[in-house]
Amino acid sequence: MRFDEDYSFIKDSTRNFYRKIKYNRLSKDGSACVSFGGSARIEYVDFNNEDWGRLGIGHNRFLLQRYDLHADIHLHERFRIFAQIRSAWETGRKNGPRPIDEDHLNIQNLFVDATLIKRKDQQLLLRAGRQELDYGSGRLISVREGPNLRLYFDGAKLMYTTRRWSIDGFAMMADTINTGAFDNTSSKAINLWGIYSKIIIPAFPNIDLYYIGIKRSQSLFEEGLQRELRHTIGTRIWRYGGGFIYNLEAAWQCGSFGNGSINAWTASVEAGYLFENTPGKPAISLRNDYISGDRRKGDGNLQSFNPLYPKGGYFGFSPQIGPVNLIDLHPYATVNIGKKIMVQADVVLNWRYSLQDGIYRPSGGFNLPGATSAERHIGTAYLASIVYNVNKFIAFNSGIQYFQPGAFVRDVIPASKDGLFINTRLSFKF
Repeated sequence: MRFDEDYSFIKDSTRNFYRKIKYNRLSKDGSACVSFGGSARIEYVDFNNEDWGRLGIGHNRFLLQRYDLHADIHLHERFRIFAQIRSAWETGRKNGPRPIDEDHLNIQNLFVDATLIKRKDQQLLLRAGRQELDYGSGRLISVREGPNLRLYFDGAKLMYTTRRWSIDGFAMMADTINTGAFDNTSSKAINLWGIYSKIIIPAFPNIDLYYIGIKRSQSLFEEGLQRELRHTIGTRIWRYGGGFIYNLEAAWQCGSFGNGSINAWTASVEAGYLFENTPGKPAISLRNDYISGDRRKGDGNLQSFNPLYPKGGYFGFSPQIGPVNLIDLHPYATVNIGKKIMVQADVVLNWRYSLQDGIYRPSGGFNLPGATSAERHIGTAYLASIVYNVNKFIAFNSGIQYFQPGAFVRDVIPASKDGLFINTRLSFKF
């Protein structure tokens, strides 16, 4: 999140061109200042047999580009304006840009911060305007950094923080994204709201508690296309650092789907170990997710979990399966090579939770029906990736993913083929 960056630490250092961009006084005491920044990202993708050959495209090679510029203006220690514009482009994809690929020019962030309470160990801040949101592990609300387009919302957020506890309350509107310049359309009605809190206790696990509500005029599941009002109540218990690391999360959803009711849930267990004192600091982890699907197609009620606004790469850097009606087992390992390179290897095994529901895309959108199939195994993905941080401005990463279809995919796509995804990305940030 670029708006979380703070460059006040260089205000008294020797000035050079870069430091002048990152911190400029607007008042003698430095309470008023401005910081500028931006980034550029270019990514080459080769996707062979997207959707396991169902579309008949074969190799699909395309280029993704993303650029952004921002200004962070502090007019007083209690008042701030943050503005960011973004441009994202797709070139060469045979079946055209996906909703996550292209938006030629748009305002990504434009908000005002007003600090209502500011004490040594206590702060209350109101943020109003267009803003990015990112909570917890990104299962339900994420800025979605992996795809070409990052998510944003219009609304207001109230943030209260102390040394050991924080709570955010927010009410937001989600835009409909169009590919042109400044042509995205607002819902003009609040369709996302909630409360998210974090509790940090020394020598104990960190605990997150949250409630999230959404309202959509149309939502598509195998059960049908209906208006949706959904409430999510959940908790997350987690610890990162040397030694044992873990992330445990569970959520329950209720509400209405058309004239029917919603009763859905998810539970996730992730545990691993970081060998902090071993050369390369290797880490091994195992993740296991259970995500409910619809129990009986056509009865009007819905048990399919809705991931709301998830990050795209929760089940691998380019998953083909979304977090709905899913059981997955995901072992992975990382190791550092020197101080600048990290390598990761993953295996993701996927099954349908309910045989009366189909499979969904990483965004949660409906992909393939499944009520006519008695097969459960969707398939297995094998992944390898490398990240090379050249310096604090430039990063390079590349990955390969091979997806071997299981019995369910072979059943619903008779001539299904193995999928292969390769990407290479170069990023610059200042």
